Amino acid sequence: MNFPEQTAGGQSNRAKGIFYAVVAATLWGVSGTFGQYIFQEKQVNVEWMITVRMLCSGIVLLLLGLARNRKEVLSVWSNKKDARQLFIFSITGMLAVQYTYFAAIKHSNAATATILQYAGPVLIAVYLALKQKRLPKLPEIIAILLAVAGTLLLVTHADFTQLNITPTALLFGIASAVALAIYTLQPVSLLNKYNSTVVIGWGMLLGGLVFSFIKAPWEIEGIWDRSTLISVLFIILFGTLTAFYTYLTAVKLIGGQKTSLLASAEPLSATIIAVLWLQTPFNWIDYLGSLCIISTIFLLSYKPKPKTIPLAE
Repeated sequence: MNFPEQTAGGQSNRAKGIFYAVVAATLWGVSGTFGQYIFQEKQVNVEWMITVRMLCSGIVLLLLGLARNRKEVLSVWSNKKDARQLFIFSITGMLAVQYTYFAAIKHSNAATATILQYAGPVLIAVYLALKQKRLPKLPEIIAILLAVAGTLLLVTHADFTQLNITPTALLFGIASAVALAIYTLQPVSLLNKYNSTVVIGWGMLLGGLVFSFIKAPWEIEGIWDRSTLISVLFIILFGTLTAFYTYLTAVKLIGGQKTSLLASAEPLSATIIAVLWLQTPFNWIDYLGSLCIISTIFLLSYKPKPKTIPLAE
């Protein structure tokens, strides 16, 4: 029996899952900042951005899947149950999590939208505890508290009176938290059966096609210059295509709850970009919030070694 090899493989997948989750969170944080820029400074339409980013990313992923294995891309439609699950995921997960988050950014800002969305990991932890009929484990509770506390410190500077948002922004923010929980948990069975490229590609394409009836991709609005184009391309290629792929790959490797908690690095990346690009001051509260968020990564990645029982002589 090759227990050492199995353990090494498990640790390798765990490390990869943590890495992918942090990459996804970082790219989302950066793309959120770019989104706020084009929505508020360049008057780019939110619905148009969602339609275009989903259609483009979906097409690219499915083309890559077809080049790799044509049968695998189409096999999901041969099973009625899987096809139904995929369609539900594309609307209630993939489309919902993108639209509600960016709509919350439009009606408030990237920081506020991030705060509201990070009720998502709490919802996931509560849901899993109820489903498994247990209380959350101590490391999970600590990680949740640290993730939420760090996010709040980063985006409010501990001055909660600054969280002044409209009812519309609040509605979209709460909806984004629910959508994040659904997006994380709902496709697990599909990811265990099909390649991540297939699930995400079809989810993106279907969601984009459905949303095209709300805002067609050829109905372009806003102030278009080089900075607008760069921002839109980044959101599509990195904030959507790369981020969603790495996130769901992480879900497949380390599970939905740990992935969503590690994704708390999102506000950290958004803050760094704001400091470097928008010259936002970075004080001790920001460092404290960053420490809280980064500590969750070490907390969730730590796994105590099993105790060895000495053999009787």
